[in-house]
Amino acid sequence: MRFSNTFLDEIRDRVPISDVIGRRVTWDRRKTNVPRGDYWACCPFHGEKSPSFHCEDRKGRYHCFGCGVTGDHFRFLTELEGLSFPEAVQQIADMAGVAMPVADPMEAKREKERTSLLDVMEMATQFFQDQLQTATGAKARAYLRDRGLTGRTIETFRLGYSPDSRNALKEFLAGKGIAKEQIEACGLVVYGPDIPVSYDRFRDRIMFPILSSREKVIAFGGRAMSSDAPAKYLNSNETELFHKGNVLYNFTRARRAAQGSDGAGTIIAVEGYMDVIALHQAGVENAVAPLGTALTENQLELLWKMTPQPVLCFDGDGAGIRAANRAADLSLPHIKPGRTVRFALLPDGKDPDDLVRHDGRAPFDKVLAQAKPLAEMIWTREVNSGKFDTPEARAELEARLRQMVSVISDEDVRRHYQQDMRDRLNGLFQPQFRRGGNPQGRGFSRDGGGRSFGGRGGQGQDGAAGSVRPSDRLTRSGMIKGHLEVPGLRESVLAVTIVNHPLLLQDEYDEIAAIDYESRELQRLWSALLGAAATMTGPQLTRERLLEVLEEQGFGALLKGLDQQVRNARLWTATEEAAMEDAREGYRQALALHKRSKALRWHKIELERAIAEATEDGDGELIEQLMRALQEVQLEALRLENQEAIIDGFGVLSGRIKGPAGK
Repeated sequence: MRFSNTFLDEIRDRVPISDVIGRRVTWDRRKTNVPRGDYWACCPFHGEKSPSFHCEDRKGRYHCFGCGVTGDHFRFLTELEGLSFPEAVQQIADMAGVAMPVADPMEAKREKERTSLLDVMEMATQFFQDQLQTATGAKARAYLRDRGLTGRTIETFRLGYSPDSRNALKEFLAGKGIAKEQIEACGLVVYGPDIPVSYDRFRDRIMFPILSSREKVIAFGGRAMSSDAPAKYLNSNETELFHKGNVLYNFTRARRAAQGSDGAGTIIAVEGYMDVIALHQAGVENAVAPLGTALTENQLELLWKMTPQPVLCFDGDGAGIRAANRAADLSLPHIKPGRTVRFALLPDGKDPDDLVRHDGRAPFDKVLAQAKPLAEMIWTREVNSGKFDTPEARAELEARLRQMVSVISDEDVRRHYQQDMRDRLNGLFQPQFRRGGNPQGRGFSRDGGGRSFGGRGGQGQDGAAGSVRPSDRLTRSGMIKGHLEVPGLRESVLAVTIVNHPLLLQDEYDEIAAIDYESRELQRLWSALLGAAATMTGPQLTRERLLEVLEEQGFGALLKGLDQQVRNARLWTATEEAAMEDAREGYRQALALHKRSKALRWHKIELERAIAEATEDGDGELIEQLMRALQEVQLEALRLENQEAIIDGFGVLSGRIKGPAGK
């Protein structure tokens, strides 16, 4: 039987091509990057010892750089396993959990009708393009020129103009022999039982063709030229070709840009057509937009098919913040390991078009470099929603955060979010470091946290339990609030080592990319560093080039401070003078300590919470057991701190590294 393109696209999109190929090959662990859906193996089509066979989930394609074979899911099964095409389709459909279509003569007819409707939409697109160049389209051309669009950009996006007429398009298509039923089925006219004569849906509007994943025009968006128009933007209605919630404007072009050799590696979702077009003209070609409505679940899934971590970009005004919060709530249940979103908030009153029109892409790139993770968006929204000066208010905030995190379907991610929110709550409500010191929680003081996690008591300097004067409050990195933040030493070592020895990224990318810094400054630096490194391949990934990009993005002072910090501590394995072997070993030890310290903090929080609950229940035996466990955790934390102090300067022992005087 003949399968429709719609069905084949659906099952292909549901099944990562790596799942199909992975049953027949063993992925090379050094070259494969699972979070990015980028896989390498020895080619199953010809004998080889080094992996030259490459497949990408985002493209749904494979290619061998040795023998030249290339194809998609179906071709892999037909050529390697000898299946017939229908058998290959059946296998992919089974993996996708989609039933095979039943032979239906009407479906073949509908597929033929859809194809003919695409032809009609193409005619309408050409009509609108031609109208833009006539005298009738002069006002529209002037508007586009005032918005800074070039002729090349207008042609690239096939922008057009719909005349201020009730029947100009309808008469044009009728003159081409197009039946009225087809014109109506394309959504190009308004019609109905209560409308005696149908009329053009789009009148006196700049026209934005909306393309399918196969780059066929399936709908239009129209921007009104008259200020009196009831709707500034108007989209095509739902048709056989077009379902608004399943489509992203500029989808295919952005996916191609993100996957290209110079691709940005991610996808940016902005709010409107003009934002996408202005960014494209400024060189940011990996942007898409929902079609005039809030982001839908289907559109979010489309974003994740293109990239594991899309950036959602919203205006910085009240409406933009509300839209960002809606998107955060929409995303939260669906995040998984290696699949999340980040949020870039524009300056208040600015949209992407404003940022790039006069100064190019640099201001927009700066906004992207400061994109916040999803957890940060959730936390900021809730903490900014009120005062928490009473136990009741604090309990309400905790309950609200617990409820929000509970919707995350992936168990592992949900557990880490629970831990993250507990850490943040402890930092907000129970800071235990004071001027003059606090011996409690000493085992956790070296991790850049600068605070104890999960403590339930403590007398502040003003005599109030668990309180501290604002002037005495310390940040998570141990610096007095209001001064320049200096991250904790171990976190500084992790960051500086990679900046000075970026080739470590090629060997340890997954683990390095997953580091969760306590320091907000390092969170920003890390996001910018990973983004910059993604654009550099092979010999391009050098310390000098990386520093140049990071300094251009405003991280020069921070990098200088970090470098001085590790040198003052004589941690020479993190510096540029260290031999690669020493840098790698020092980095691995610092990372192991970082992970163990975070695990101990999480365990301590859980035990303290359990002790509090057991105290409320009056369970003396359980309290005694939990207290013993807590003492063991605190001793382990102390041992960890002592161990770290012993190995802090180990890099000078190998003789492959210069000391501060070059000796």
